[in-house]
Amino acid sequence: MFPERIVCLSAESADICDRLGAGDRVVAVSAFAPRSMRAGRAIVGGFSTLKRDDVLSIDPDLVITFSDVQAQMAADLIRNHCTVLATNQRSLDGIVRTILLIGRVIGCSFEAEKLASDFECQLEKLRRDELPRPRVYFEEWDEPLISGIGWVSEVIDLVGGEDIFARPEAKASRDRAVEGTAVCRADPQIIFVSWCGKPADLGKIAGRPGWPAISAVRNKEVYSIESADILQPGPGILPGIQRMAGIIERWRRQGVRLAPRSALRPANGERHVG
Repeated sequence: MFPERIVCLSAESADICDRLGAGDRVVAVSAFAPRSMRAGRAIVGGFSTLKRDDVLSIDPDLVITFSDVQAQMAADLIRNHCTVLATNQRSLDGIVRTILLIGRVIGCSFEAEKLASDFECQLEKLRRDELPRPRVYFEEWDEPLISGIGWVSEVIDLVGGEDIFARPEAKASRDRAVEGTAVCRADPQIIFVSWCGKPADLGKIAGRPGWPAISAVRNKEVYSIESADILQPGPGILPGIQRMAGIIERWRRQGVRLAPRSALRPANGERHVG
């Protein structure tokens, strides 16, 4: 028998369950779940907070959590005899595997295989290998400055950019902390901002000490991305990826159009198509 009363404490797990056709079995969600999944369901916490007694009163047969941030919540629920599935995807491949895992656990394996395959196909359609590749800074938080998590760094590379702080081994946010002076030295040509849980203040970013000289700021190539569209590791990140891909492609086309003809030819005489 598969779970019939599911509590999703992460936004992407609620979204995945819904996309797999099991949305009617989700009885409670976090405050960051997609709006359609919040309607008519109990809200039992935020991303790092939990109304434990509310969850227990629902008597779930499965609770789905995400990451080390929710590790204590998971442990607390387990001590109170809940069945918990804790996912920890930090890469695009991890997102695919999580879709398949949730599908197997809730009895939607066929639907999960299709969703995972469709997600991979959409990613492949967004792949860009042309030159030039802009230097990109992705800011996940502002105090302290936190650069993009694993799947975001992969996305930047996928759609034709170069992540100036690519750290595939960095899992926790503290491992991705950067200094404003380091951003200045790297001189990104595009800046993406997605502060998890609050709107980005692009004016504040442009006014940081030394930042007006950064190429991206000087050329007005600073963009906000909704956190729901890129920082919740599930198939719902595709809109954010598409937005980033479009911005990078526009930057590239503008650069190719403005560059001298000789700048478009490498030393060996072969021409890059971009």
